[in-house]
Amino acid sequence: MFSKYTYLLLFLFTLLPALSQTSNTNNKNFKIDKTNANDTITENLKSVIVKGKPKKQKLETSGFAVAIIETKEASLRNLTTNELLDRSVGVRVRQNGGIGSNVEYNLNGMSGSAIGMFIDGIEISTFGSSFNLNNIPPAMIERIEVYKGILPSHLTGDYVGGAINVVLKKDVSKNTATAAVSYGSFQTLQSDLGVTLRDKKSGLSFRGSAFYTYTDNSFETWGRSTTFVNHLQQITRPYRAKRFNNTYKAVGGRFEAGFTDTKCADQFFIGYNGSSNYTEIPHGITMAVPYVGRFNETKSHALLLNYTKKNFLVQNLALNINAVRSERSTYLQDTISYAYNWDGTIREVIEFGERVPLRTNGGQQGPKTITNTDRKITNARSNLGYLITSGHRISLNHKFEATNRKDEDLLNPSLRELATKSLVTKNIVSLNYEAESFNKKLITNLLGKYTTNKTNQTKYEIVTTDGVNTIVQRESSTSDYNFGYGATASYQMIEKLFVIGSTENSYIMPTENQLFGAPEINILSNLTLEPEKNINYNLGFRWGPIDFKKHKISFYANAFWRNGFNKITQQAVDVSEIEEESDADIQTTRYVNLGKTQARGFEAEIIYVYNNKLNASVNFSKFNNVFKLERDNNGLPHTFFGQQVPNEPFLTANANIQYRLNNVLQKNSVLNLYYNTGFVGEYYVVWGQPDWSLTPSQFTHDISISYGFPSKKLIASVDVKNIMNAEIYDNFSIQKPGRGIYFKLNYTFSTFL
Repeated sequence: MFSKYTYLLLFLFTLLPALSQTSNTNNKNFKIDKTNANDTITENLKSVIVKGKPKKQKLETSGFAVAIIETKEASLRNLTTNELLDRSVGVRVRQNGGIGSNVEYNLNGMSGSAIGMFIDGIEISTFGSSFNLNNIPPAMIERIEVYKGILPSHLTGDYVGGAINVVLKKDVSKNTATAAVSYGSFQTLQSDLGVTLRDKKSGLSFRGSAFYTYTDNSFETWGRSTTFVNHLQQITRPYRAKRFNNTYKAVGGRFEAGFTDTKCADQFFIGYNGSSNYTEIPHGITMAVPYVGRFNETKSHALLLNYTKKNFLVQNLALNINAVRSERSTYLQDTISYAYNWDGTIREVIEFGERVPLRTNGGQQGPKTITNTDRKITNARSNLGYLITSGHRISLNHKFEATNRKDEDLLNPSLRELATKSLVTKNIVSLNYEAESFNKKLITNLLGKYTTNKTNQTKYEIVTTDGVNTIVQRESSTSDYNFGYGATASYQMIEKLFVIGSTENSYIMPTENQLFGAPEINILSNLTLEPEKNINYNLGFRWGPIDFKKHKISFYANAFWRNGFNKITQQAVDVSEIEEESDADIQTTRYVNLGKTQARGFEAEIIYVYNNKLNASVNFSKFNNVFKLERDNNGLPHTFFGQQVPNEPFLTANANIQYRLNNVLQKNSVLNLYYNTGFVGEYYVVWGQPDWSLTPSQFTHDISISYGFPSKKLIASVDVKNIMNAEIYDNFSIQKPGRGIYFKLNYTFSTFL
């Protein structure tokens, strides 16, 4: 295990840079002509013309299978960051209900620990469940990078299926403030505030943002997942009811102060990230049984450090340090001992000819529970890179992550001082070589990484022998080391046509939640988990935008082939339970090693723009992720060989249309009209594919309108989601909100100071 002193040395000597390239000039005649965001940026330096790619195009043609989601339009509307992601090609956001419910992300069949979730290159879990994509508004985000397959060196980690990197806004070139508030269906209130300040003379800068979210998630459910059980134990399915026990509220903020564009640093910021939330837990893994009085509260406090410097110590050497130290706490309570129906009343049974309340095992999910889980997390990434010569760059990266966890049983005083303690420590060192050749038409990346992962848990249990209680201490530990590698290539065939391919061979270590469980989201522990190995391939192209006077069109397509060994996945139903034809007892889940899986698929997107007023896009993703273990542990043919992995939507599609009208009602005003439709194909949620586990195909339609007033400061919008009130589901057939109407106001204060 690396000591803290060793890590301080590694900060300076063993790291890899976020590849940076900028050019400096003192020529006063330097001009930049910026046109449409998708157009080429032309730089005039006297009589010399240099053409470069916009940031979005540069990233998407770098050789990695990556898509850039811009948030400017979405920040003006009633869209959550998760909704924005869910409309993107190949991305499926799996959410157990409405705002605040547990979320998992699926990228073309890869999910769980295979997918990295980052905020500015730091794992999002570091900041706690109260600061995540459920409640971080698009207004705080500059862009979202969605990688599928191999990751660039500055995101090196224990991931093989891809990653979602949320890049928060950092521009402090202007002293401005923005504010937004929205209100809508299900008592949903969301607001956010952002401020940037900079002293031009000293470079001293401040940036801050905050948000508040409240909803009671009281949407109506009427599908087959909602049941009613009378006193004779007769089940009515489906049963129409409103969710009455699903309140969610969250508040958070991020504040940073430091210097930009100084001799010592391009950026040097220290900051604080704090958040808290309250979440009522309305049911278990399925909706079969409602919960009342089961809730959790979380708090998170994180200290931030970010330092970047080009030409660090010597010319062409770049250093980037990004570190977070956080303390998180999660409180869970479940002490109500009555069973309830979805109409909010206590279930009854007949005993000795009388109707009496039905009692549970003490709590809504098993015995009575009051627990507290504290986590202290250190997460630091250091990048050191060197430009060897024009078009050739080498970089070294070191990532250190340690999670120190303590689980307390607050209902058992005898074990109060003997809390379960767990530690996960991870070190990853990676090397990256990037080259540009053939007149910069070919861009290649070679990557290698070495990972060490150590876990340790100390747990105390009460064992009763002959009427005597004895406290027994149990120790468990693991240690794993592995090597992974990969390569990417991007080749410009003709102008604006790029062929992009990548491959990787790497491992995924089990995460803290997968090993030790997360009771607040109904996940049990499994200390026997083994690392997952993946061999993945991607091959695709990007073409465009192709200009035809007022018309622009862009094409994207990507084929992928993914092979997983010891795949880590959630499993809620045992093989022996499949034939029970009932999902009533599926209330918890745990992660298991599935065996061998193979996913092959294809995704594509077309974007059309007319006269910079009409924007339309269509995308779809289709894959087959099948179980490939031919024989079971007894050497017999495996029952589920060749079956699609359950509880994974494998066919999704989206279409979006936006149209802009100028000078409506007022001169210099802007009116935007939006339409979105989404499709999810049917899929089964458990092995064996019993009829009761089939989630039907789903269509959703959303419309919205926004109006920008002539001052350019105030924008008002209205969104109607799921306008047809369609019956839509997600994980284990949990029904999601029906029709909802939301109003939002955005205001940008004038430049001040």
